[in-house]
Amino acid sequence: MTAPYRSPWMTDELDMLRTTARRFFEDEVAPRAAKFRAQHHIDRDVWQRAGELGLLCMSIPEEYGGQGATFAHEVVVMEEQARICDTTFGFIPGAVNGPAFFFETANEEQRKRWMPDIASGRKMLSVCITEPDAGTDVKAMRTTARKEGDGYVLNGNKIFITHGQQAELSLVAARTGGTGSGAKGISLFMVEREKTDGFRINKVLEKVGQNGLDTCEIFLDNVYVPAENLIGGSEGRGFGQLMDVFVRERLSIGVVGITCAERAIELTVEHTKNRKMLGQTLWDFQNSRFTLAECLTEARIGRIFIDKLVADLVEGRPLDPNDAMMAKWWGSEKQCQIIDRCLQLFGGYGYMTEYPIAQLYMDARVARIYGGSNETLKDLIARSM
Repeated sequence: MTAPYRSPWMTDELDMLRTTARRFFEDEVAPRAAKFRAQHHIDRDVWQRAGELGLLCMSIPEEYGGQGATFAHEVVVMEEQARICDTTFGFIPGAVNGPAFFFETANEEQRKRWMPDIASGRKMLSVCITEPDAGTDVKAMRTTARKEGDGYVLNGNKIFITHGQQAELSLVAARTGGTGSGAKGISLFMVEREKTDGFRINKVLEKVGQNGLDTCEIFLDNVYVPAENLIGGSEGRGFGQLMDVFVRERLSIGVVGITCAERAIELTVEHTKNRKMLGQTLWDFQNSRFTLAECLTEARIGRIFIDKLVADLVEGRPLDPNDAMMAKWWGSEKQCQIIDRCLQLFGGYGYMTEYPIAQLYMDARVARIYGGSNETLKDLIARSM
């Protein structure tokens, strides 16, 4: 048997982090994952425990409460979460991309004001961008921010907001210019929920998968925010700010996609080698071996591409937006395809939610939709050709 694949960017320090992250997910998250799915949110003590362990906002500089680490550190935690087939702990939206959205767009005073509480786990952050008629097409946004006195009044409707119910802080995209202003009319605001009225959770949405996340529909009804909560301090910069941060979000989705595919293969190899059928194991059937060999090959191709992009970030090379889009659509497509093929080899057991392969299957489907639908990303890639 060949040696297990090891990503070239791995180090001894990252191995130690992997041990910590694995213990956290096995001890704190896995035993309660069914509870989190039933109640549609995690328990806050688990989130705060992650903060105590330094697992939140790892790539945020230390002076703002983070660990001053690299994107590779965050990838290790994503991989360990995928290993237990979990999405109930909102690591990507709450510990990686939400904080990155805020940090990369905020000014110095705003970073010092809010970032330490986010990084420690004392406060959760939600990012409110998507609307019923403006998902991938952010420029179609209708939520407005009207200048009034020393602040702004926000009105509108947001949907599919992760951590929408639990978060004390919400980064809200709104239009400070008219609808004719397109991308140039969008700004970002920090809404401090305990300091304002009119921020209303309409409902926690029922989803096909990822049910441990409190994904919400939100109404903003005359929500007042002071001028100092305008992120970056200038109007009309929101669209450009969002596009810059989407790059790393898309790579994160690709990372998780390939990692979940790899985990599905591991589970299926174990199952087929133990499952008896017609006087032999499932593994003894050529179809099983060929299927898994094909799955492993496709996952490895994706893994090597992902590793190259992670290494680029770690070594300080800028990430090409097209590469991030390719990683996202390829990783999420292979995630869904490979998990589906693996589930087939479980037979009826693969359809039972108590089996991890079934959880992987349910949680995977949305990956082809969020972060920019795969069809839209392919169109954007084609425009650069």
